[in-house]
Amino acid sequence: MSLKLKPRKLLNQSDFFMKLSFLSMMPMIFLSLVQCTPSESTEPNKPVEPPVPLKTQQTWQIVPKNNHPTPPPLASFHSADNENMNANATPHVNEAAPYIDEDNWDFPVLLEKATIVVDISDQMLYLYESNQAVADNMVKSYPVSTSKYGIGNRAGSNKTPLGRHYIKNKIGDDAPEGMIFKARQPMGRIAEMNAAGVGDLVTSRIMWLKGLEPGKNSGRRIDSYQRYIYIHGTAEEYKIGQPASHGCVRMYNSDVIDLFDRVKEGTEVFMRR
Repeated sequence: MSLKLKPRKLLNQSDFFMKLSFLSMMPMIFLSLVQCTPSESTEPNKPVEPPVPLKTQQTWQIVPKNNHPTPPPLASFHSADNENMNANATPHVNEAAPYIDEDNWDFPVLLEKATIVVDISDQMLYLYESNQAVADNMVKSYPVSTSKYGIGNRAGSNKTPLGRHYIKNKIGDDAPEGMIFKARQPMGRIAEMNAAGVGDLVTSRIMWLKGLEPGKNSGRRIDSYQRYIYIHGTAEEYKIGQPASHGCVRMYNSDVIDLFDRVKEGTEVFMRR
């Protein structure tokens, strides 16, 4: 038995080139299909997610163990970029509270009981707390100026009287420093300190004294109250520390205000040589 082979059909030239061109196009078709395949980020009905911003650098603050933040410096600028700042910009200042030395703070406090001693020979006034003028009770001392005519009690003598007195009237509370008084009334004018020819002005405060010793500083023609003997401020501050008044006790204006704020009406005043 013999097999008969089927004769092989030969391709003509046109078929051969057609198949060859089809095979060469296959890679290009494949690539185009891959590129046109829709992805998740390009789907038309899906909203586009916004880009995630880069994280800014974290600024850390050192916190002490007591959990209170570190206080800011006294002066800090609003912007850290000094190159972009206006040359005329004003720094933002955090002002610290003013420091008060409480141990040396001499704010006047009204004393419940006080005694004043005017020492004519020393031209000094001493303020004591309580009714006893002893060294342990002394609160403050002030330079003063008593009469340039000396010591005396007669009316019209312009002299400074001696002995025990008390403050009968306090006049001028809250008046500005240097306010001029006439007949115990504020004149609405401030004295020019140490001006030439300023005279025997009464300024700032008045503490009007009344004598406690009849026949010495109380009574007819020798009465300190009727002679208008005051403790008061003066426009001739350069004469404080030497006898220069017309019978009263002159003080620096700041000192007479300070003393005024520390004592009450009724405070005893002792005038000694």
